[in-house]
Amino acid sequence: MLAPRSHPPSEADGPGRPRGGAVVLVALACAAALLTGCTGKGPLASAAPSAAAMRVGHGVTGDRITVAALTDLSGPYAPLGKGVTQAQKLYFDRLNAAGGVCGRKVELIVRDHGYDVRRAVAAYSEVAPRSAAIAQVIGSPITNALRPRLESAGVLTVPQAWAHTLLGSKYIQVVGTTYDLDMINGVAFLTEEKGLRRGDAIGHLFLDGDYGHSALAGSRWAARQAGLRLIEQRVKAADGDMSAQAAAFRRAGVKAILVSVSPPQAASLVGAAAAQGLDVPFVAGNSAFAEQLLKSPIGPALEKNYFVLSAGAPMSADIPGVKALARDYRRAYRGQPLDSGVLSGYMAAAIVGQALKKACAMRDLSREGIVAAHRSTHAFDAGLGGPPQNYTQWTRPGSRASYVLRPDRDALGGLTIHREPFESTLAKSYDPPL
Repeated sequence: MLAPRSHPPSEADGPGRPRGGAVVLVALACAAALLTGCTGKGPLASAAPSAAAMRVGHGVTGDRITVAALTDLSGPYAPLGKGVTQAQKLYFDRLNAAGGVCGRKVELIVRDHGYDVRRAVAAYSEVAPRSAAIAQVIGSPITNALRPRLESAGVLTVPQAWAHTLLGSKYIQVVGTTYDLDMINGVAFLTEEKGLRRGDAIGHLFLDGDYGHSALAGSRWAARQAGLRLIEQRVKAADGDMSAQAAAFRRAGVKAILVSVSPPQAASLVGAAAAQGLDVPFVAGNSAFAEQLLKSPIGPALEKNYFVLSAGAPMSADIPGVKALARDYRRAYRGQPLDSGVLSGYMAAAIVGQALKKACAMRDLSREGIVAAHRSTHAFDAGLGGPPQNYTQWTRPGSRASYVLRPDRDALGGLTIHREPFESTLAKSYDPPL
């Protein structure tokens, strides 16, 4: 996951706010976009063009632009869905406070699918006819089930999902790396830093489904390139005890284990491995970690041997944009967790916000115009960490670089940076199978 990239301080927060004439207007526009590529040069992208010149489409009225979010607030990924959705509300609230887009307020309408495909299809059917874009769809299975409808409608969609099978659609924007790329960079990390050599065995615990199979595509490819023996262990979503899988890895003599399952399953694996004397590093995708695990008995083992690969910086990062996001989120949602879902949701909203602003500047707020504006973005940078992302080629991920993160119970969000984002030699030569 990702997934998983704020606005300048207000005057009340202290110095740093530009003053004077047009500079103030441009600064406010950048703050509204929350670092979605505004440079402070040229006309304001959010300024309203003449009514006669503006083309509009679904979800756009004279005073409003409607954006949808299809999230999970009642199913297995409800904690993620809550953080993602609240972060997106924060983004659009700030955008509207600074004037909106093209003189219009942006309204975020949220529907809960509970990680159920049928509910997701019903929710989409309800909100799609009145939505200009979709800023959130949680889950690769959900997004893939909706894909024919999304493509038929031609609506820009930013999923909270990172399976490589989502690539290849002009209308679906996978943010950052895909699961397979994180595993490839993970194998490179293990060979460069943890001493894995050709002929060594490496395990991979993966969840049956889009998430696990995408990660497995990467681990299989990387293992072949690195001359490693890959020991695969597949589990179902309902499986809770990973003792048998840990035992299989121990018998195979693995030197490291890749992890592409749910956070509770990852915790079970790490705990079982420790109980069986299997002392090896674990490399996981972002979807296989949750801050809450650090408060459990398995917390010390995670801090010792667990590494998380992610295109997104952690909330503890010493990055001005991330610090400002954490400050603003705490003000808006006091007492709520500040995890990777907050940054990931905010990033997705910023992508949609930038597309709307560029479409406004192009005088085309139709769905086609919004997609064209988005696909003209060569180097998106929201100021939230990681290298700029290229969204012009929809058969490729926006980035191939992954952070290596380390669990830390004392860090904001439970993760710290172990290694800055890197694109391994393996990742450079990999083409995701479409």
